[in-house]
Amino acid sequence: MYLSDFNSLDEATARDIARVWAAVPAWVDAVVAGRPYASIDMLTARATELAKGWGPDELGQALSQHPRIGEKAEGAGAEATASRREQSTMTDADPAVVAAITAGNAAYERRFDRVFLIRAAGRTPDQILGELQRRLANDDEAEVAEACAQLAEIALLRLRGAIDGDDRIDREGRTS
Repeated sequence: MYLSDFNSLDEATARDIARVWAAVPAWVDAVVAGRPYASIDMLTARATELAKGWGPDELGQALSQHPRIGEKAEGAGAEATASRREQSTMTDADPAVVAAITAGNAAYERRFDRVFLIRAAGRTPDQILGELQRRLANDDEAEVAEACAQLAEIALLRLRGAIDGDDRIDREGRTS
């Protein structure tokens, strides 16, 4: 979709799209309310700025849309499709690494009482495992901060994947 399309969507549809980026209701509302954006960079900057305030509550809200690392997201919705694409490197992962990630997920959930969240896109299964093992040593405050930073990275990747660059011409011949 072009930025001009996102700018002109009705609020409910724009919220549905932004919710795929990060299921944080106040963030979604603020991103949508900031329209129209003059460029993808302005949209990204606004989304980034809004994400800086995320904490435990926002993390809890967003985690409802994220499967465990190594588990295939179920369903046909946009969130599940994005998760499957982002975790695609897990498909061919070494079984020993998959088993270690599964065990690490269980340890993480016992330790922090939530699903381990990491930007899987661009990382190998071994890198994901290393991060999971490292983050198990975090205290609660440090881990909330790291998980929120990962959530923001995921949101921005999804945003940039959903909105085409603003140097293109839209269907009506306007520069978006």
